[in-house]
Amino acid sequence: MANTSTPDSSRRSERSRRAIFDAALALVGEVGYDKLTIEGIASRAGVGKQTIYRWWPSKAAVLLDAFTATVDDYDAKGLPDTGDLAADLKFVLRATADEFNDPAFQAPYRALAAAGANDEELSRTFVARLSEPGTRLYVDRLRAAQETGEVAAGIDVRIAAEMLLSPFSQRWLMRTGELTYDFVDTLVDQVLWGLRPRG
Repeated sequence: MANTSTPDSSRRSERSRRAIFDAALALVGEVGYDKLTIEGIASRAGVGKQTIYRWWPSKAAVLLDAFTATVDDYDAKGLPDTGDLAADLKFVLRATADEFNDPAFQAPYRALAAAGANDEELSRTFVARLSEPGTRLYVDRLRAAQETGEVAAGIDVRIAAEMLLSPFSQRWLMRTGELTYDFVDTLVDQVLWGLRPRG
């Protein structure tokens, strides 16, 4: 008996999106952002380029969606809170260093950072979807530590979070040094030395 059921267009669309994401992430690692094209993504994904243009206005938009789809969503669970702020921050930043040292992560992230330097809208979207949610998690963890007395009451926890994250990002983006566990541990220790209550 012939199958007369209607094809599931939403499932087909999701398969196409996944193929496009995989193609974009693979190609940016192979050819770099400058040589990445919608046509190349479409060919690798096995879809028409009009399919891509129907969903995204540019290769940057495709790559941003592809990349954010691969990033773990920490919003629900937040950063660990074992009662030891230094240990918790070191644990998370070590894991982040591992991620940033992964070539599969590096290629799209560096491409988006570079493209965002010349595209204000892309940069704002990148910050809103990736950077800011991560920063808020550190702010929340530092605020919790402030409430338990591990961080001094007068500290601006937003600036404190940026004191942790900015040197990390700068070292990676500018390649001024390796992202090692020793670097991460020293960064945490020195930042927390300035944040702890005195007396």
